[in-house]
Amino acid sequence: MLAEREFPELTVLHVRERMEEMSLSDGLFSFGIAHPGAIQLHNYPRFLQRFERADGTTIDLAATDILRIRERGVPRYNRFRSFLHREPIHSFEELTPNRTWQEELRAVYDNDVENVDLMVGLYAEPPPKGFGFSDTAFRIFALMAPRRLQSDRFYTTDYTPKMYTAIGLRWIETNNLVTVILRHCPQLASRLRGVDNAFLPWSRFGS
Repeated sequence: MLAEREFPELTVLHVRERMEEMSLSDGLFSFGIAHPGAIQLHNYPRFLQRFERADGTTIDLAATDILRIRERGVPRYNRFRSFLHREPIHSFEELTPNRTWQEELRAVYDNDVENVDLMVGLYAEPPPKGFGFSDTAFRIFALMAPRRLQSDRFYTTDYTPKMYTAIGLRWIETNNLVTVILRHCPQLASRLRGVDNAFLPWSRFGS
């Protein structure tokens, strides 16, 4: 291990310092073995609850998130589910199997499940097996992710040899993030052996 840093030491004002402390391959390896935090209740980064902005002000980003969705008229969790043609929940027990969370939510929302904020409900809802986030959130992701590609002309109408050249298209279709990384950092080959998708966990040990 080269170094261990707290989140505040990795924020935008310190990125250049951190990058100057290590090689590109070490930086990429750090990203490759870092596990993302679970998207659930009680897992909001503490440093973001007392986040020092570049202008010196300190904000609670968790509270700000709630404030923003309320100010912008985002529907509460149950109402949002109805827009997706899903059955409403009638109790905190239906929202989460976690008994501690049930009681905490009951106290925060005055025993009224209709008051649960959308973001809180999404964090409380258990994800399907093998999924990184809730089923309700995934339904939005499944719609928006392909839509972003379908609305980009460089992936659709202009994805042609005239725009990219035949060689360019062949390069795109025969490469992925793993090959791009290895082109620039061949020393990471042992860490990426058997890894077809660079967004999946890398090997911590290699020969």
